Amino acid sequence: MSQTNSIMNTYGSPTIEFDHGEGVWLFDRDGKKYLDALSGIGVCALGHAHPAVTKAICEQAEKLVHTSNLYHIGTQQKLADKLTAVSGMDNVFFANSGAEANEAAIKMARLYGSNKGINTPKIIVFETAFHGRTLATLSAGGNEKIKQGFGPLLEGFVRCPYNDVDAVKALSEDKDIVAILVEPIQGEGGLNVPDADYLTQLRAISDANNWLLMLDEVQTGNGRTGQYFAYQHFDWLPDIVTTAKGLGNGMPIGACLAQGKAAELFQPGHHGSTYGGNPLASAAALATVTTLTDAGFVDNAAKMGTYIQDQFKQKLAQNDKVVDIRGLGLMIGIEIAQPCTELVQKAMDRGFLINVAAGKVIRLLPPLIIDQDQADTLIAVICELIQELD
Repeated sequence: MSQTNSIMNTYGSPTIEFDHGEGVWLFDRDGKKYLDALSGIGVCALGHAHPAVTKAICEQAEKLVHTSNLYHIGTQQKLADKLTAVSGMDNVFFANSGAEANEAAIKMARLYGSNKGINTPKIIVFETAFHGRTLATLSAGGNEKIKQGFGPLLEGFVRCPYNDVDAVKALSEDKDIVAILVEPIQGEGGLNVPDADYLTQLRAISDANNWLLMLDEVQTGNGRTGQYFAYQHFDWLPDIVTTAKGLGNGMPIGACLAQGKAAELFQPGHHGSTYGGNPLASAAALATVTTLTDAGFVDNAAKMGTYIQDQFKQKLAQNDKVVDIRGLGLMIGIEIAQPCTELVQKAMDRGFLINVAAGKVIRLLPPLIIDQDQADTLIAVICELIQELD
């Protein structure tokens, strides 16, 4: 594969190029096939070239790709109706990515504070969090390495340890705090799963202090954890929830949903997006959400996620290199006692696409359409790779 320096060197030098995909499989230019256990970093929940999404894109592209939000977009309205019905939220703003959806949430929190007369509103965020790479979302994130060289960063964030309720409660006396921004499961931070009651306690703390509870479900949303949104494992709603990744099955689109006191914060002129929710992106997302919910793939994520974790726990029970196996649905992490980034290339050599987060957590985000035979193949090769570690 020939490469030149005409692309900025933000991704290093990729060594592989894919030609086409089908379901959980990707095929390179030489015809070798790979089981995609990363789903384009949690994006292709329906796998590659899903017929319903392909049909929606082709039919919409033949009619209309873009008009702008100066005009009513019928497909966007249908998508909004579908998403609010699935989520239990009241309304939605459409953006182009997860970072943009989180930017919208941060602006909403600041506006909420301003409406209450708070001049310096603060948002509680968490160590090892990842919310995006714009300046605001970079500032909110907890990865110090990726912040280096980009200061001064945005003020107005108060950082707590993740999964530490007492640390959040200790901030209740700070009258400038207006919101909490948290991932239900930290993906980039190492696939960190909090205690079962952690999010529910954050909901209660937010209610007691009149804060907004804002969930970053960019990665956990769209069926990934075995419910359409991760908060649906509980019996309450967030005030704001953001999502992207699996929403368009590869078509760039993000969403910021709100309910209750947060739903009417944005008014004309407060926010906008030239491309957000355009006809093409909305058509792809509508087909994706409809297929995920109607074809049982969210349930499959729950079923297969439990199966894969159980198999790993059985097969790796006596392996002293394995620190922990954790996750929810098809968001699975295997923590290794040593750095293991070399496993990414070793897996690729064998025809499997995986990821290592935080240096030593094997992160698996397979498509929600994965079946048991495909899962067994994945489990076998991951176990082999771990056994072969020095």
